[in-house]
Amino acid sequence: MSYHESGATGVEESVCRYGTSKLWFRGPKRVLRVPYVACVGGTETFGRLVDSPFPAALEQRLKKQCLNLGSLFTGAEGLARDPEILSLMNGADLCVLQLPSALNQSNRFYRVHPRRNDRVLQATSDLSALYPEVDFADVHFVRHLMSRLSAFSDARFEVVAAELRRAWAEALRTLLDNVTSRVLLLWLDWDHSPAVGLDARGVSDPVPITQAMIDGVSDGGVPTVKMTVRPSGASDDLEDMLFGTMQQPMAEHMIGPATHRAIAEHLLPAIRDLE
Repeated sequence: MSYHESGATGVEESVCRYGTSKLWFRGPKRVLRVPYVACVGGTETFGRLVDSPFPAALEQRLKKQCLNLGSLFTGAEGLARDPEILSLMNGADLCVLQLPSALNQSNRFYRVHPRRNDRVLQATSDLSALYPEVDFADVHFVRHLMSRLSAFSDARFEVVAAELRRAWAEALRTLLDNVTSRVLLLWLDWDHSPAVGLDARGVSDPVPITQAMIDGVSDGGVPTVKMTVRPSGASDDLEDMLFGTMQQPMAEHMIGPATHRAIAEHLLPAIRDLE
């Protein structure tokens, strides 16, 4: 096992901020060198518990600075509402945008934290009316909320799912409509085969990204690279990750270094096609 001690319990990656953004990105902070590639996304782009995430691997292959603008737990809302991200994207020669989860965003059923988009701030009256038998007082995370709602296995969940797809598309369209540089979408599709069964957060994604959702956002005009990924606990990647003694359960649900290198390899031809 390749775990690295930091204090008694875990490893903390370097983080930084750019300009006026309130989001924390993967560090160390870089001095921008034009032209550069902006890699924008959430936890996977950040590269939790991985020494060299795919933006770093991509930089080695392209021989061009690849800025890691991955921010932990950030969804479509966090990206679309941050003017500094938009400025960094528009200053880039090319943007690789990891498609965020459809769950981590405010909508008519619940509100999320403006930066930690995985945290539920409040269930709305619409959700309480739809699920009158559920007490939402002790629900603090989106995944917990989705697990509780989907457990009823009735048609009401599709009402919530449809709203999440609508809000996701609206946030992504808002972001893309304001980006002037070239954009390449990165679709990390989690392997839900019986041998895996879980995504990076440890629960099956009840509202997965679909091709129809992507087509609705980009009208087919933005190139997309799709790659199926598996968490390190279901592959041979775990032993090469950096984690403390208390972080193994979390590490098992993250993508590992070999997967990050594979993502860079998948992106490379699509990037060169755009050059």
